[in-house]
Amino acid sequence: MRRSLLMLMLCMPLGTAAAADLPPPVTDAMFAPVDEAEARLGWQLFWDPVLSGNRNISCATCHHPDFGTGDGVSLALGEGGIGLGPDRRVDPENPPEQRIPRNAPALFNLGAREFTVLFHDGRIEVDETRPSGLRTPLEDEMTGGFANILSAQTMFPVLSQDEMAGHYSENEVSLAVRMGRITGEGGAWDRISQRVAAIDAYRTQFETVYPEIGARRAIAFTDISNAIAAFIAFEWRSDKAPFDAVLRGEAEPTGAAAKGLDLFYGEAGCATCHAGPFLTDHGFHAMGQPQIGPGKAERFEAHARDIGRMRVTGDPADAYKFRTPSLRNVALTAPYGHAGAFGELDAFLRHHVDPVAGLAAYDPGQAVLATLQGATDFAVLNDADERTAIADAVEIEPVPLADADIAALVAFLETLTDEAAAKGRFGIPDAVPSGLEVER
Repeated sequence: MRRSLLMLMLCMPLGTAAAADLPPPVTDAMFAPVDEAEARLGWQLFWDPVLSGNRNISCATCHHPDFGTGDGVSLALGEGGIGLGPDRRVDPENPPEQRIPRNAPALFNLGAREFTVLFHDGRIEVDETRPSGLRTPLEDEMTGGFANILSAQTMFPVLSQDEMAGHYSENEVSLAVRMGRITGEGGAWDRISQRVAAIDAYRTQFETVYPEIGARRAIAFTDISNAIAAFIAFEWRSDKAPFDAVLRGEAEPTGAAAKGLDLFYGEAGCATCHAGPFLTDHGFHAMGQPQIGPGKAERFEAHARDIGRMRVTGDPADAYKFRTPSLRNVALTAPYGHAGAFGELDAFLRHHVDPVAGLAAYDPGQAVLATLQGATDFAVLNDADERTAIADAVEIEPVPLADADIAALVAFLETLTDEAAAKGRFGIPDAVPSGLEVER
């Protein structure tokens, strides 16, 4: 049913508002070039659990093509979890301390030049005034050598005890993180790099891909992250969806998708924030998303709030603002929202057009969460003051839409699905150089 809907691209002319506001088509010039040999090296590293502290989690654990380059759940179980996607469960012998606080974002088109800010709160951003060219939470400790912002984002999961590093003192990587030793000899990145360099198949590829390593420079963590970034940029470039045929003038939408496109670029106002060829303004907006899970708090803090962009800027005006996600392949990337509060796209849209009312009526049953003993997943929703603060920050007026309008918007959003990009170009490897298990 979904495939037949996606291919209905004939006959009906675009509405007036839509025709005036459609973005330009995606072109090669919008992307930085990618070396395929570097991408192939990154492909193996992306799928290899050797990068995690306990050698049991890979990048693909939370960014798997079977789940739209996410993990199919609202908030993941990282370290201390077993299995993949919605089937992932608690390891009874080493349970997680908490869920990962935010929903795993999709990886489509992150090699495009316009992506200069990443993560839900934008905590890494291109900044040419910094020695590294990037603003990150590491501040003065941030090293050079990251090829781009996509490369730099890989440094966070491997340092997170909940995501990949492991619980404090469980292994040499998590212990280094606990001691605040990130960069330099003996730091967490150095220990990961030494693991990779000790594997002959990796060392040979690094020497081939990077001539300076071939000339006897040691493999650095930035080399690992640069290769992974090249892979992500190559694997999940997405510009062959039915919507792309519309942008190139090769087809026109029909039926519900045509109505949805008119609404998106017209009276529903979606394109105000979801602008451009990748359907994002890369900005930050308070949209009244329900806060579930542990929130973004330090280990010594006793709250489950997530104030979003304000954690980065310190500006109260940024409270509860989160980055506008790209909508490419959005029909594949459920659950939705910074905390994944909505498991279905139509439910998310109903909330999105009237966030204050949606927040008041939110049903926690819409979240997709594995059982975790002791988790207080809905503490913020049960706190009247917190719910009021989230609602008060909302920056849009309600947009009255009928059920048929919501269905039309979903139909349009489904035309953003690029089946080939969702599968990936290299796909899932049969094995990785470490010999560790590939999650499939």
